Amino acid sequence: MSEAAVADKAAHGMKGLVDDWSADKQAYHVPWGKAMMWLFLVSDTFIFTCFLVGYLNVRMTTTDPWPLQSEIFALSFGGDPIPLILIAIMTFVLITSSGTMAMAVNYGYRKDKNTTFWLICATALFGAMFVGMQVFEWSKLIMDEGVRPWGNPFGAAQFGSIFFMVTGFHGLHVSIGVIYLLWVALRVKRGYYEDKGYEIVEIAGLYWHFVDLVWVFIFAFFYLL
Repeated sequence: MSEAAVADKAAHGMKGLVDDWSADKQAYHVPWGKAMMWLFLVSDTFIFTCFLVGYLNVRMTTTDPWPLQSEIFALSFGGDPIPLILIAIMTFVLITSSGTMAMAVNYGYRKDKNTTFWLICATALFGAMFVGMQVFEWSKLIMDEGVRPWGNPFGAAQFGSIFFMVTGFHGLHVSIGVIYLLWVALRVKRGYYEDKGYEIVEIAGLYWHFVDLVWVFIFAFFYLL
């Protein structure tokens, strides 16, 4: 084969490679809003990780006895106290909200405006219920049990500061998420995304699933360990 034929074949091969890549380039395209949300969630993951690692370090190095979570977070409904019952209900509510959020994303891409709106509202309602129960939990610990950020009557003084820091930071995320979801739901109801697409619902869903996942780790490390 002549040098000219080899060069011509190489040129056609390169052109074919470029054409193939150009045809598939959308497979590598990540929308700007989704990319920024992922970047935020990754940075937030480091913060929560530092909190939990710090908690584990304090838990293992403190010389004072660590309070029994099953006793502190027990709740009575007229009979004997049930260990961690409120925390279990909070966890169930938040995990259920992940299901409604996933359904909202699904119906959003189907462009079913009304169903998407009500599912987002249901998710926000579950989030508000979670925050309400967390406020009740805080008030019970502060008013009834005497737990403070600088100490508590059950043992290690660090328990109060770590509890309020970790759960408070997560509760702030849930509260912001509820406001964010209601804002998205209002715009869905008004038909703002009919022409623009419902990608924002998926972006909101990424944030909400992250908040739910973080709670699973907090529940496992802080309340069960």
